[in-house]
Formats: sequence, C-alpha cells, structure tokens
Amino acid sequence: QVQLVESGGGLVQPGGSLTLSCAASGNFLSIVTMSWYRQAPGKERELAATITPSAITVYAHSVKGRFTISRDNAENTVYLQMNTLEPEDTAIYYCNADVWTGGTVTATLKNYWGKGTLVTVSS
Repeated sequence: QVQLVESGGGLVQPGGSLTLSCAASGNFLSIVTMSWYRQAPGKERELAATITPSAITVYAHSVKGRFTISRDNAENTVYLQMNTLEPEDTAIYYCNADVWTGGTVTATLKNYWGKGTLVTVSS
C-alpha cells in the first residue's frame, strides 16, 4: 500500500506565497509522474501541475508563471511553490502519483491520491 501525505496548506493573504509538500511512503518500486490537483468550492477537481521523474513539468494556464512544481526523487517528495496567490487559488490541493508496485516480475502501475490540504487566499 502507498500513502501520500500533503502538508503546508493554510491561510494566506492575496499576493502571498505558500509551499505545499507531499511525501510518499509504503511499499513500492518507484514513482513515475507526480502531480498536484486542486478543487475549488463548487467546482470540479483540476490539474494544477505535473512533473515527470526527469523533471519535465506541465502547468495549467491559470497557474503558469506563478506556481513551480519540483520533486526530490530520493525522498519521494513533490513540492508546489505557489507565489502571487489570488483568491481564485482557494481550493483543496491534492497530491497524485503513478506508482509501480509489486515485484519486479509482477509490477503493476497504480494511481494514488492524498487526502488533500486546504489553501485559503483571503484578506
């Protein structure tokens, strides 16, 4: 079983910054893509940013230039540095990862979600 645990959410004023972290733990072979999704009140969950093991990144248009996703492969951790935050960034932020589990012969690629961390941007 694989667990993803997010941290770093909280209340921040517009224009402020916040860094989210997500650490993966459990029994697995390796982690492939790691992503941050977010779900604002009354809206569907959407992709904010994603990063491959070789650090290729993709961002949603709404966060590009303000958010930076990074990862520490040795620590199985992904980060989301959020700058110039806007009230529209208020949401629950979820960590997501594609993970190889099982043995080297019976390896299976599975997708996992964290429970989320709340980010509130308000004055």
